[in-house]
Amino acid sequence: MQARDLCFKQALTAALALAFVLMPAGKALAQTPDDFYRAEVVIVERLVDPSALEEQMAGMPVEPPLSGIRSLWVEDANSNRVSDVRLAARNELYLNQAAARLENSGNYRVLATAGWYQTFPPNYNGRPMRVAVGKWLGGAGERAVEGHIEIDRQRYLHVKVHLNHWQEGERPEPVMVVPEAEAQADEAGSNEYSAGDQVAELATRPVAAEPAPLELITWIRETRRMRSEEIHFIDSPTVGVLVFFRKIEG
Repeated sequence: MQARDLCFKQALTAALALAFVLMPAGKALAQTPDDFYRAEVVIVERLVDPSALEEQMAGMPVEPPLSGIRSLWVEDANSNRVSDVRLAARNELYLNQAAARLENSGNYRVLATAGWYQTFPPNYNGRPMRVAVGKWLGGAGERAVEGHIEIDRQRYLHVKVHLNHWQEGERPEPVMVVPEAEAQADEAGSNEYSAGDQVAELATRPVAAEPAPLELITWIRETRRMRSEEIHFIDSPTVGVLVFFRKIEG
């Protein structure tokens, strides 16, 4: 009896071992990859009057936005969000409570709360991810806070924040360009109506409105070295970014 039980156990062990070897990769026991993290980013706006800021940045030269990059959190005119990252549920995020406290203080407005899972191995060179959040500036066709965030890793994680905070400037007065009367008079022989009639007609035509110019309020240009489980707040007088990483162990 014992010999038979021993043979059965040996056969079962061999069968399980064979099944594990032949099991498709997707069916194998899930293992957490090395250097696997949950990255979290919260973007907030400080509720202050831009005209009361000590440093006025209107007129500062700003490099054009990067094109052809992935989107982290981009909102269109209808507040539809686009993201090329598989975002985690907000209730999974460690920064969720910190974001709620900031908003409940009455001094901040939360613009985006993003978290995602990703491997960040040593010597990882990340790519910029586009951000466009905040108030919709209809005259300019842009969100008030835009730019990109990039994450690299050498020995430590490094977060690069490149954000601009805009407001609409004063729209220039439309200028009606009217041909000179003398030029019209030269063509009077081929026209059925006078130069005065042409001027009157031009004056009634709608003038295409120029887009409202963007005026810089503040910006963030900062790279921060980080460790896992640290909360960092990278800010300007009007915009701030909370950043947090948690390493996911197997």
